[in-house]
Amino acid sequence: MTSHSTLTGAAGEYYVLCQLLRHGWIAALAPKGVPNADIIVTDVEGNRQCAIQVKTRRDIGSDKGWHMSKKHEAIISPSLFYCFVDLGKNESDPPVTFIIPSSIVASTLKDSHQLWLDTPGKDGSRHNDTDMRRLLPDYARRRQLQPTFAQKFGPGWMEQYREKWSILHSQ
Repeated sequence: MTSHSTLTGAAGEYYVLCQLLRHGWIAALAPKGVPNADIIVTDVEGNRQCAIQVKTRRDIGSDKGWHMSKKHEAIISPSLFYCFVDLGKNESDPPVTFIIPSSIVASTLKDSHQLWLDTPGKDGSRHNDTDMRRLLPDYARRRQLQPTFAQKFGPGWMEQYREKWSILHSQ
């Protein structure tokens, strides 16, 4: 039986594929097992190639974030982008996509995780390190976060990447 999360992931990949084609890119799903890319992209002339990793969520849970792992802190390439797709609460909600360069994702995950480790838990104890990471649209919601980080990655920090398909041309 196919899990709901598998279907959600596939929906996100096909949605991003559709948007890329609509924006004039030649795009195809990467073969299964490719470690860092879900979609391979080129311009019509073949002058610009890039890879995209898609992360998809439904609007459930309290932090509105996407699941990531420790490995994403080290995956950095000028030709790799992440598409963070939010499918909304139900099927009638329009999907929203944030297209973010891998260097921004990697540094945000690394810095936010280190800050989480450095911040005591509710009972004052240290957080245990794990391989799990979260890319959040609002890190200011985390308790006792450094003010400079909370300002930079607070509410709306991802808005500059909302539906920014043109970023694929400029990198």
